[in-house]
Amino acid sequence: MKTCDILIRNGRVLKPDMTVAKKQFIAIKNSRIVETGDESLLSDRPEQEQYTAQTVIDDSRILWMPGLTDAHLHTSQQFLKGSLLDERPVIWKRINVPFEASLTEETMALSARLAGVEMIKNGTTSFVDAGGPHVEAAAEEYLKMGMRAALTWQTTDGPKVPDSLRIETKAALPRQERLYKNYHNKNGILQVYYSVTSLMACSEELFRTVFEAAKEKGITAECHMNEYASEVMDFIEKYGERPFEYLEHAGVLPQNFVAAHCIMLSEPEIEILAQHQVRAVHCPFSNCGKGVPETPRLLAAGIPVAFGSDGAGHGGLDLFREMRAFRCVMNVLHGIGTANPQIMPAKTLLSMALEGGAKALMEEHLGRIETGCLADIIAIDLDQPHLFATGSVVNSLVESACGADVKHSVIHGKLVMKNRELLTIDEEKVLYDTEKIMGTHPYFTKPAGWCGDRA
Repeated sequence: MKTCDILIRNGRVLKPDMTVAKKQFIAIKNSRIVETGDESLLSDRPEQEQYTAQTVIDDSRILWMPGLTDAHLHTSQQFLKGSLLDERPVIWKRINVPFEASLTEETMALSARLAGVEMIKNGTTSFVDAGGPHVEAAAEEYLKMGMRAALTWQTTDGPKVPDSLRIETKAALPRQERLYKNYHNKNGILQVYYSVTSLMACSEELFRTVFEAAKEKGITAECHMNEYASEVMDFIEKYGERPFEYLEHAGVLPQNFVAAHCIMLSEPEIEILAQHQVRAVHCPFSNCGKGVPETPRLLAAGIPVAFGSDGAGHGGLDLFREMRAFRCVMNVLHGIGTANPQIMPAKTLLSMALEGGAKALMEEHLGRIETGCLADIIAIDLDQPHLFATGSVVNSLVESACGADVKHSVIHGKLVMKNRELLTIDEEKVLYDTEKIMGTHPYFTKPAGWCGDRA
């Protein structure tokens, strides 16, 4: 008989064309899907062509779909949940950066463990981290959990940035090179991107040096881009051009570039994104306080667009919620004005969370359930009132599903959650350690005024 590690039988499967097929099987070996198709094709085979597996999951009430990719996450802000909503701007300067400066290797590692628990339980199997301190500590935790990730350093030399986070240009590139050498393609699940925090949080020398190195070496680069109107105006005042126009004219726009937010884009900048196949990442819940992107225009131009949570400080790490919020925002701004209620269909939203996220990770074999693709898949429990009696499973995923509906999770061919129980990390201990930290960390114990005007 054929052998595989995990054999899924009689399940429903979300196909790449966003249709749902019933009574399907998926055979997984090592890190890949080795075969998938109709259950009847498997059952009718001679015995020697059948699969035997260590783990068999047979459940007709489950929908198997690719795992979600959070293409813009801040591991270092995991403890800021509930601390940013209703705060006056600019939040990242007043609260986020001072808090990140307070992290140690120990608290960064715990932040990664807590983020990993939350992501896996919400159906996220891969992510792009936007940079923080003590990245190696986070990397070790994600390796233990078996999560697929692209990691970056927080790289900035802004004059108002705390000393523990600021880095000089001459030291920035060697630090990124060390991280790349030590962790890129580690265990087949980690990548390392070169990164600067944002163009206006860095000197011209710093961001040009990092981007030129990324472009020369063919390494993916990541940055917050065009997030605030004031940020774009300040950039124009300082450099005489809009951000993407400047990067292109200066010849430093990396060939593989992940641009987080991309809310305030001009038409010439959209053309630049399309020409260079820049991966744009929208963070719906977080971005609602800043503006609404021209996503229909981006998609029409062939620009890959993905979703990000912007970290737990902006409402948690549930990408199902992000899709639902984004659908509402798109309808209000773009749909109503053109009398087009289908301005952002459910299939498009799912594609952004799946294949759009895969493109942000530069993984061509991710985000689809097909033979040969990476086995990063999740199981949605459809046997629940809010997902039952549905005219369209795909529509209901966008309208009604949430992270708590994820029953099983497979990453890189390994079962990391079964029946909502995490298998690669001790969830109870993570929660215990987190509660203990909240009782001792200065952010939670000092009075208002430290790390912003926190009440």
